[in-house]
Amino acid sequence: MTLEAGSVGSESATDGDVVAAIDEIDGQPHLVIADIGRDDVWLSMTEEDAASLDEWR
Repeated sequence: MTLEAGSVGSESATDGDVVAAIDEIDGQPHLVIADIGRDDVWLSMTEEDAASLDEWR
């Protein structure tokens, strides 16, 4: 994983298959969002830093 963000170019968002899950990383629960149709296209944050569904309403 790289810690630097950059442009992914002009690829269409409809080309990917994006999923989200809670996974344990370094002993802490993290929200992981990934495009499972492409290698190394994912991001994560600690579960406590992620917004809850109630916060999105």
